[in-house]
Amino acid sequence: MIKQVTHTHRCLLCGSASDATAVLFWQCGKKGASLQFRKIMLSVQKGKDMSTPTVMNFIDHGKGGLPEVLAPSQCAVPHPAPGEVLVRVAYAGVNRPDCSQRSGRYPPPPGASPIIGLEVSGEVVALGEGVTQWRIGDQLCALTNGGAYAEYVAVPEGQAISIPKGFSLLQAAALPENYFTVWANVFQRGKLQKDEQFLVHGGSSGIGLTAIQLAHAFGAKVFCTVGNDDKAQACRDAGADIAINYNTQDFVEVVMANTHRQGVNMVLDMVGGSYMQRNLQALAMDGRLVQIAFLQSSKAEVDWVTLMTKRLTYTGSTLRPRSAADKAKMAIELKQLVWPLLEAGAVKPVIYKVFDLAQANQAHALMESSVHIGKIMLKVAD
Repeated sequence: MIKQVTHTHRCLLCGSASDATAVLFWQCGKKGASLQFRKIMLSVQKGKDMSTPTVMNFIDHGKGGLPEVLAPSQCAVPHPAPGEVLVRVAYAGVNRPDCSQRSGRYPPPPGASPIIGLEVSGEVVALGEGVTQWRIGDQLCALTNGGAYAEYVAVPEGQAISIPKGFSLLQAAALPENYFTVWANVFQRGKLQKDEQFLVHGGSSGIGLTAIQLAHAFGAKVFCTVGNDDKAQACRDAGADIAINYNTQDFVEVVMANTHRQGVNMVLDMVGGSYMQRNLQALAMDGRLVQIAFLQSSKAEVDWVTLMTKRLTYTGSTLRPRSAADKAKMAIELKQLVWPLLEAGAVKPVIYKVFDLAQANQAHALMESSVHIGKIMLKVAD
C-alpha cells in the first residue's frame, strides 16, 4: 500500500525542512504496521537515513603511546548536534596532529570527539536540527574536530565542502586539513602576495606540497627545504622554484644567494628549534614568519634584535581549536578561490599510500618515519 503524508519535518530523501509530501511504503496488514509507520515518521522527522546502524567501528588509541597502541574497536554512532551533519566516512587523512594526539601531546579541545582524525570524505546520512547547506545523500569532504578514524563522524555543516568536480572520494579526503591550514596561515594570516618570495619548510609533507602549489598558483616565488634529492624533485614538480636539501645545504645561504641578499618575504615553519634564529636571518625587511608546529623543540635561544631591526612579524596559529564560524569562513573562501584551481588541475593532492582503517598503526609508523612524499590515507569504506 502507498500512503501519502503531508508534514513539516525534514524529508528523508532530500533533507529539506519545509512542508512536503512524503511517500511511505509499508504492508498495511502486517502486525505492528502502525508502530513501523511511526518509526518511519520519526526517522523522517530527524532527517536520518534509516540504514544507519547504531554501532560503528573506529580506531582506539587507548591511553596513548607508540603507533602500535592503535587498534580497531567499536562504539556508538554519534548523533549530529544542531548545525551538524552525520557523515558515513569513505576515506580519512592521516596528519601529524593525529600522531601527537595518539602520543598524548595534543588532546582534543573541549567538546570534540576523543577519536583521532581531522579530515574525511563521505556521504551525508543524517542532518542535525537547523542544517540548511546539505541533504541526505550528498557527497562531501570535511574538516572535522576529531573523530575521522571511524565509520561515521558528525561535522559542523560549515566545515564541509562539496567534492571538486572530477575528484574521487580518496582525492577529496586528502584536501581539508592541508588546504584549510595553508589557507589560514599562508594567505589569511601571512598575507602572501603575488611576486613575493616564500620559503616553506617540510616541503614534501602534505602541508608543504599544498603550500608550494598554492603559492606558485597565486604568483609567488617558492623556496622549500627537504631531506633528500627525491623529495627535492617532487617539490620542483609541484611548483617550487628552488628546493634546498637541508642535509647538504644551508637554507639561509641559498635564500640569500637567490634573493640578491634581501631574503624572503614570508616563511612557513613547522620545525622550530634550531630553525627559529635562522628563519629570522632568512627573512627580508618587513618579512613575516608564521609558525604552525614544532617538530623540533618549541624552546630555543634566539637573538630577537633581528626581529626589531628588520621590522619582522612573528605569528602562528593552530587550526583545531578555532571556532566553527572561523572554519566556515575559510571553507567559503576555499570554495570560491581554491576549488576552481583544483578543478582546473592547477593544484592537486599528492597521495603517497593508502591503508585500510584497521592498519592505522602502520599509517602512523610511516608518518613518523618521514620517508613519505605527500599524503597518507585511510580507506574506511568502499
